[in-house]
Order: sequence, then structure tokens, then C-alpha cells
Amino acid sequence: MTAPRTLADMKKRLKQGLIVGGLVVVLTATGGTVWALDRFVFPHVVVDDVAAYEAAQSETSTAATDDDTATEPVVTDTTYTSDDASLEITTRTQGTGADTVTYYVADITLSDATVLRSAFANNQFGENITDVVSSIAEDNGAVFAVNGDYYGFRDSGIVIRNGVVYRDQGAREGLVFFEDGTVEVYDETETTAAELLAAGAWNTLSFGPAVAEDGAVVDGIDDVEIDTNFGNHSIQGEQPRTAIGVIDENHIVIVVVDGRDTGYSRGVTMTELADIMVSLGATTAYNLDGGGSSEMWFDGEVVNQPSNGGERATSDILYLAG
Repeated sequence: MTAPRTLADMKKRLKQGLIVGGLVVVLTATGGTVWALDRFVFPHVVVDDVAAYEAAQSETSTAATDDDTATEPVVTDTTYTSDDASLEITTRTQGTGADTVTYYVADITLSDATVLRSAFANNQFGENITDVVSSIAEDNGAVFAVNGDYYGFRDSGIVIRNGVVYRDQGAREGLVFFEDGTVEVYDETETTAAELLAAGAWNTLSFGPAVAEDGAVVDGIDDVEIDTNFGNHSIQGEQPRTAIGVIDENHIVIVVVDGRDTGYSRGVTMTELADIMVSLGATTAYNLDGGGSSEMWFDGEVVNQPSNGGERATSDILYLAG
């Protein structure tokens, strides 16, 4: 999210308050404090083993076949090619001085839509379960990853990942990737996870807003607020950003904009983000979690410079397997 969070500080203070000098200390807290800690700090695991859960949801398993003609993935600097996907990462800079903006573009072509996968922190689904992007990526054998929509910070939204339903609480404007390669912006409150899955949904994202539709910048996006709960998570102003866009069927572009670092990158407004996505050829583009969460990871390295000075833990990633 683009607004500052204090969850890490809350956790640290909580631990310090619970154990002092080896003695257990009983916390005295108001009802509001207890509610906030339970809602935004304490992990609530709903699915304890996501990999096993997804496997159990599969109707059939497809046996792997040997292919002597298959090529091994080739990783060279910021390019990657395999039978499933091709990827090129470029670094771009615009403006000068205090107006400088630096961003990273991953241009990705997929053999089919299911090659773009999602993974949850610690292989668990629920609230307040987090890990850094690099760890989630490595745990899932990824070669490329970006932060997702931080689904675990909220208890609403439609969450379908890798063709499996995890949550069905429509609340905002979402993005859905279908198995046939089509992508749509949709109103979560006007459908259900079951209906989307029946239509062939592979992955949904619940953050937003959509910043480009039909190849044009969406009006009014600089005034949008995603959530008005704890912390009033406004996304206005010049911020680090992560966005995903669709250029053509199974041809996507992912952008991570650095920010909060004068002279290197100030960040961008929502409209500026939309302009970047449209300039790259995206016909549809959607805003993901930003701020300190904005991160691009490739071949074992963090590509960008996260505004926190290092990786910030998040709940989920989008990735390509190596």
C-alpha cells in the first residue's frame, strides 16, 4: 500500500511487551487495541498448506511427457527464455533532478495464461501472513517475481489463485486473468468466485484501481481510495508503484516504479503510472500494492530499490517458475 504502515512496529512492540527479562508480562489493552492487534497483526491461517490444497482441487493430474527437443531455460542478464515464457527487463528514467522517475519494465510473453502463477507467503492462506518477495519466490522455484495485491492485509475481495478459490467477499474493482488468455477489469460486487471459476478464471487480483482501459487512461484515478479502514489507505500522490498491464493475449507488461528518493526517483501519481502503461502498449492496466511493497525480483536478485531501504514483507507474489 502506498500509505505508511506501522504493523512491523506494532509487532516489535508487542513482542517486547510480552517477554521482558525472560518473564511473561500480561498486556493491559483497551478493546480497540485488542481488536486492532487481532485484525492487523496476529496471523490467521485459513489454509495451512496451499500447495497441497491446490493439488487437491485439481480434477486430474497430467502426466509429464519427455521431449528430447525441449530447450533448457536460458538466463542472461535481464532476459529469460524457456518453452513457457520469454522475459525482458529494462530500466527506464525520465525527468531530471528532483523530478527524476526511475522504473523497471518486465515485458513478458507466455505460452499460455497459466504460466503466470501466484504464491502465498509461507505456503499458507489467511490474514497477516507475510514474508519478503525473495523468500516466497525462492520457495516456489521462481525465476521472476513481483509483489501482488497484499490480499492478507484485508478480509475482503475475491481471491482466486492458480485456478483455486480462496475467498469470495466482493468489495472493489478487481482484475481477472482467464485461462484462455483474456483479461478483464470487473466489479467484484456483481459476481461471485464460483461464477468466475466456471468462466475459466485462473488468477484474480483485488487492489486497483484499473488505470487504463481500451488503451486510454482512466479518468479520476488520482482521487481513488482503495480502503478506508485502519490507516485509511490512500493511494494518492507521488508514490512507488507496481502495475500489471495487458498488451495482447498472453503478452503482459509489469512495471515497478521506485519512489521517495529525491534525485533517483520521486515516484509517480496514478495518472502518471497510467501514462507509462499506455506508452508501453497496455490496453488494460491495473494498480497493485505499492509503497514499500513495490518490488521486482529476478534470478536471485532484487532488481529495483524498494523505498524501505530493503525488502518489505508482503502476503503474496506473482511469478514465473524457473
